[in-house]
Order: sequence, then C-alpha cells, then structure tokens
Amino acid sequence: MSLRTLPVPDGLDGMRLDAGLARMLGMSRSAVADLAADGAVRVDGSTAGKSDRLVAGAWLEVDLPEPAEAGAGGGGIVTAEAVEGLVVLHEDEEIVVVDKPVGVAVHPSPGWTGPTVVAGLAALGIRIATSGAAERQGVVHRLDAGTTGVMVVAKSERAYSVLKQAFRERTVAKVYLAVVQGHPDPSEGTIDAPIDRHPRQDWKFAVVTDGRPSVTHYRTLEAFRAASLLEVELETGRTHQIRVHFSAVRHPCVGDITYGADPVLARTLGLTRQWLHAHRLGFHHPADGRWVEFVSEPPGDLAQALDTLRAAS
Repeated sequence: MSLRTLPVPDGLDGMRLDAGLARMLGMSRSAVADLAADGAVRVDGSTAGKSDRLVAGAWLEVDLPEPAEAGAGGGGIVTAEAVEGLVVLHEDEEIVVVDKPVGVAVHPSPGWTGPTVVAGLAALGIRIATSGAAERQGVVHRLDAGTTGVMVVAKSERAYSVLKQAFRERTVAKVYLAVVQGHPDPSEGTIDAPIDRHPRQDWKFAVVTDGRPSVTHYRTLEAFRAASLLEVELETGRTHQIRVHFSAVRHPCVGDITYGADPVLARTLGLTRQWLHAHRLGFHHPADGRWVEFVSEPPGDLAQALDTLRAAS
C-alpha cells in the first residue's frame, strides 16, 4: 500500500466522494468505491463512504494498492482482462490500432485498479512488443483514462522503435475533438505555453514558466451559446496538454471539473468527464513508410452532450 494525500479542490465541492476522487486520481468510480468500502479513504482523518459529499478544502487520505506485478521473472507478461468497449480498428504484423473507451487506462500504474488497454489486448490474444518498461511494453503514446479515442500500440520491436522515434520527432498527426466553455478568440490559433506539474497540487499539471515546451493548435468547428466545438492538433504530447492549455486561456474542456470547468454545465449535459476525444491519428507505417490514418467518432456520452448544446443554441 502507498498513502496519497491531497486537498479537495473548489470545483469538486458537493460532489460524491466516489465520483470526485475518481476524477482526482484518474481511477474508475467503481475502484474508488471499493477503496472506500475497505476503509481506505479518509476525509480530515475520519473514514469516508463512497456516497459522502466532498467539501472544498477538506483533506483526503487514500491508501492505494501497489500496481500488479507485470509477470513472473520480469518477462512483461500482462494479466489478460477483457475490456468492455475496446474496439480493434486495425491489426497487422507490426501494429494494432484501437478505439479506447472511457474509464480505461493504457497500462498499469500506481493507484490504478481499473481496466487497461494492454490487458484488454492480451485478453484478445494480441501479443505486443516487449520493448519499454515492464508495465508499458509496446506502448508508444497514451490517452488519459477519461479520454476516449484512437491510439496505436506496437506489436513488433521494430514498430516500437520506429513509432517512438516518430512521436519524438513530431511526425505523427494527433487530432482531437474538444468542446470547451465559451468562445476562444481568435477562433483559430495556437497556444504555446510550457507545462509541468502543478506547483501545489501534484495530481494536476499547469502552465509554468520553467515547464516543458508545449504547443497546441486549434480551430473552431461550431459555436454554441455556452461552448465551442474545436478541432485540436497537438504538436507536442504533454500529459493533460489540451486540458491544461484551454484551462489556462479560461476555456476549459466542458465537464473537466479538475481544470476549472463549470459543474452546473457538466450536469446539464450529463457529463461525468471532460469532453475530449482522440479523433484522428496519422503516421508513417513502420513496415514500409506509407502514410496511414485511423479515425474514431465520439462515443455516446459525448455525442449526446453535443446534441444538447446544438438544441439549446
């Protein structure tokens, strides 16, 4: 077990513990509920239940389980676990491209007890590359657990090397759809602002002077009364980059309570996570260098929220 301590941010005031803590830790709501049932969650020193309401400024203590062993002998064997909603868009000898559902992490990590892409691929009998750290073998890029959409995993060692280099050299096209609050001005532009760990809240990231260079390009596709649908292309690939950048310019992703979104609007739209979807991924295929692109359409919860915004405009 490892102990995690953190304060309740203002944006989660009044939210159920299981929902709020799931957002803060990047875990599934059911995993947080299990922790609470085991007495592993405390608020201001007192054991808390999953349905308790969070109070801004209260101090949370969570006993987190250590990540599962990657496999005997360090061989990188991942326990197979079927993942509901994980769709294989393409598979060949070198790569597998998937459409990742919400609530699924890419690989095991400290504190995460929910489903993962690598475990889901193992359950489907898909062997992936052994290059990389034990818990993330074959993984060349990641999506947040709360972000859906298209991603690629390397099956061969060659593919792992080629794709990692492509991501480093920024030759991969990573295009997202995002619904943000308000109307960015200009309607098309670039956010160039360095990102690193938040100086006071270690579960978040922020724009900081000495952070890592981070560049986000965007253009408005549709404007609604309270929000805008954007096409976003990442030049870099920092953790939470889109969420942090649009929060920094005061247009947080709708539903992204962690980064300052309006909880009332989120409830109105029926959102329990950020409206952010990895829509299109393009790269040179590691086998022969030809350009390939794969597309994922927004899933039901995001599509429904979009329909509600259109109907109200």
